[in-house]
Amino acid sequence: METMTMAAGPKNAHKEIPGNPSTAKSSTLKLNDRSSGKSLQVMSEEDWKFWIENGYVIIKSAVPREQAEKLAAYIWEYEDKDANDINTWYKRPNAQMQMAELNNTGMVEIYNHQLMWDNRQTPKVHQAFADVWGTEKLWVTIDRANLNFPLRPGFEYKGFIHWDYDPETKPQNVQGVLALADQTDEAMGGFQCIPELYRTYDTWKLTQPADRDHYKPDTTGFELVKVKLEAGDLLIFNSLLPHGIRANTSGNKVRIAQYIAMMPAQEDDEDLVNWRINSWKSREAMQGYAFPGDPLEREKKNPVAELTELGEKLLGVRKW
Repeated sequence: METMTMAAGPKNAHKEIPGNPSTAKSSTLKLNDRSSGKSLQVMSEEDWKFWIENGYVIIKSAVPREQAEKLAAYIWEYEDKDANDINTWYKRPNAQMQMAELNNTGMVEIYNHQLMWDNRQTPKVHQAFADVWGTEKLWVTIDRANLNFPLRPGFEYKGFIHWDYDPETKPQNVQGVLALADQTDEAMGGFQCIPELYRTYDTWKLTQPADRDHYKPDTTGFELVKVKLEAGDLLIFNSLLPHGIRANTSGNKVRIAQYIAMMPAQEDDEDLVNWRINSWKSREAMQGYAFPGDPLEREKKNPVAELTELGEKLLGVRKW
């Protein structure tokens, strides 16, 4: 099969926005509205109601805790940092990203390790996204991990709120975060969002200046919700939900996560199919506005991840 270079990226490369370019910016298939009558596989009716009202949902124990913690341990090793030695945590990253707001937030340029694919191809993870979309015919994003350290002098970042896709375009898209370690302490960083703005966006925007930033809202007057997760929990959120990483003020705790999302498969987009397969087979790092890639190409030293039949479908090497 013809391969493509990662530097060129797919035709839908997100050159000026944060969103992950391994899938489309928006799906032609709309998110599930339950009109098909198809039963939910993982989500309860209570989960569904919360999802519709707040724009996010937590799937408890989407992967086994031990499986999540195994990847967490590997990420420490991959970054050449010691979980028990705070002096190793603040080494300069290998690459600075174009999206400056993400510098020092702990993004880890790792995409195709076996342990990451093990989480992606866990059936419960797929079933959760199938509930959200109303179809099982999905592709998984090829995304990275996060090792978010406490603030200290000389190592600062702001817990900014943003959208990865312009909400004016009404994108049909979801995003997701898998907790690789407990993040129940609100001070230790992690996911934060504004469900109220998600609900009131259409009226809120009428009060905003015409030249407002479509990716970074004025959050004055809104309550920021700090979402707590335990290792193995999966957070899925609608791309219309304003969100961000909150500042880690814990002093000694580290937030560890893997970004996982799914969208309806685009099997007719041959360029994107080839690009995704090459990413997996060649162990290439993502590159884009919010993705600097890995100049050391550390992943190329690893074997190609083994995929289950489900994993092959989620990548695109096998059709649904």
